[in-house]
Amino acid sequence: MDIILITGMSGSGKSVALHALEDSGFYCVDNLPPELLIPFVKLEEQHQERRLAIAIDVRSANSLYLMPEQMNLLHDMGMTVKSVFLDANSDTLQRRYSESRRKHPLSSGDKALLETIGFERELLADLRDRAHVIDTSLLRSAQLQTYIKTLVSAPSAQLTLVFESFGFKRGIPTDADYVFDVRMLPNPHYESALRPLTGRDEPVQAYLRQSEAFLQMQLQIEGFLKHWIPAIERDHRSYVTVAIGCTGGQHRSVFMVEQLAQNFGTRWLTLKRHRELDAI
Repeated sequence: MDIILITGMSGSGKSVALHALEDSGFYCVDNLPPELLIPFVKLEEQHQERRLAIAIDVRSANSLYLMPEQMNLLHDMGMTVKSVFLDANSDTLQRRYSESRRKHPLSSGDKALLETIGFERELLADLRDRAHVIDTSLLRSAQLQTYIKTLVSAPSAQLTLVFESFGFKRGIPTDADYVFDVRMLPNPHYESALRPLTGRDEPVQAYLRQSEAFLQMQLQIEGFLKHWIPAIERDHRSYVTVAIGCTGGQHRSVFMVEQLAQNFGTRWLTLKRHRELDAI
């Protein structure tokens, strides 16, 4: 049985993720108490339900401590479990609550909203550490749905490398396991003919290929990852997100991600994300 476990911060997009999974043919359950996880999976197994998506969040705060043991039991039962944690920065979460006028599930009269969000982070820290994290701070709903569908279509039996380009001017993705800064490389933005293009376009790629610094940076990033990825695999990690950033996330970081994904794709399963381009 394939099981997708969706967890994350309140207001980070879990409902959007569940809708994407439902569209992909999963049987979805929201806000399942952790103590009911194993009985529910066993019941659905009898019904021959093969693809389940289960959302568990801080609304079950009193029993969240059970989750590590429950997840281990699922693995012992031979279940394939992918755990996805949706996150967003605190300012974004506060803004979303203000715009929606919804009440945070942990809110109380003696705590401000930001304090409540911080307390929620503490409660969910262990779940976050065990999951593949997606930072939704700057994602539109359509982007998140695409990311979720791409993730669940990836085979579960091997490590998946996620290469993500981004622009530093919009912030560092909080879902990154490794972050590399390529802002010191020659910038196509200052070439008038290249400015409206992106790192996916051949003229920009040709410009960057001529840079010895770009090639050196690429080789050094590849050398670092090739050295440490086998150790990560031995630690039974399912996903590793490598974020590459330049100033605007349009040229240098995009081409670097394209190159890395191509070169690592011959040995590992690779996924590509271009945060700023995907938002267009």
